[in-house]
Amino acid sequence: MSNCIWHNCGSIMQQGSDIAPQAVSTRMVAGMWWFFTLIMCASYTANLAAFLTLNRLEGSISSAEDLAKQHKVKYGTMAGGSTASFFKNSNDSTYKRMYTTMSQSRPSVFVNSNEEGVERVQKGKGLYAFFMESTSIEYQVERKCDLQQVGGLLDSKGYGIGMPVNSPYRTMVSGAVLKLQEKGVLQELKSRWWKVQQGGVSCSEEDAKAPTEDSNKLGLANVGGVFVVLIAGTCAAFLMAVLELLWNCRKIAVQEKISPCEALLSELKFAMNCSNANKPVRRKLEQEDDDDDENAMPVGVSAGSFVRLGFGKLTQAE
Repeated sequence: MSNCIWHNCGSIMQQGSDIAPQAVSTRMVAGMWWFFTLIMCASYTANLAAFLTLNRLEGSISSAEDLAKQHKVKYGTMAGGSTASFFKNSNDSTYKRMYTTMSQSRPSVFVNSNEEGVERVQKGKGLYAFFMESTSIEYQVERKCDLQQVGGLLDSKGYGIGMPVNSPYRTMVSGAVLKLQEKGVLQELKSRWWKVQQGGVSCSEEDAKAPTEDSNKLGLANVGGVFVVLIAGTCAAFLMAVLELLWNCRKIAVQEKISPCEALLSELKFAMNCSNANKPVRRKLEQEDDDDDENAMPVGVSAGSFVRLGFGKLTQAE
């Protein structure tokens, strides 16, 4: 048992062991175990490297300027929209450079609608960013938990109620909107239609309730095939061990002239006895050796008598 533990620990640590199995079945078990530890260590190393790389990538992009400094994550807007016009007509050199990059990107990073842009972000797996109005972004982020809003506002624009010029209702509507905002009615309406529409739960509430855990952990489903190979290899090695035991019992039965069942029982008894590492000599062999010695002694005596008798005849003849 101590040798098995030492062999397995050496395999996991990728250091090997000076103890090597000899039988075919135990070599099969050792080979499956080496394959299992190799895949597990390689998977852990690859998952750790990917996790560190992803965290570094996510932490490096926190604003539009960070997007402009890198070339791995593509970004775009709705074609012909107000956001695209902002980048196109902006006097800021960074935003101008970003619009030039978007215009020269192939395939095109522009989309025909905000819905198409959101779908492209979801399919991009972190390699595509989409610019659109902050209110629409808040709505999409509350509805789809796999989306994330990065950075602050690029250009602040407000919403209003359109009325004819010199309309007599302008002052009353403006005052009513201010009263609703002061009483918190507008915030309640936003929460109702943004977060709890149709009785659902918003993503922000789910994130607050959900326990903090690593989303990039290596699950059992990712390495399930390795366990299947290990179990299948162990079963095959067990069958091989049974065949080796039966073949060995047959050889013992032939050599010692006993029944195969007796040989099998004696081998199983010795295998189950973990306190004794030395196999005792069989009693039948000892009895046969004693019988052979007894049979050999009269022959030796007769031979000696024959020699003395012959010697005596020679003496008398002389």
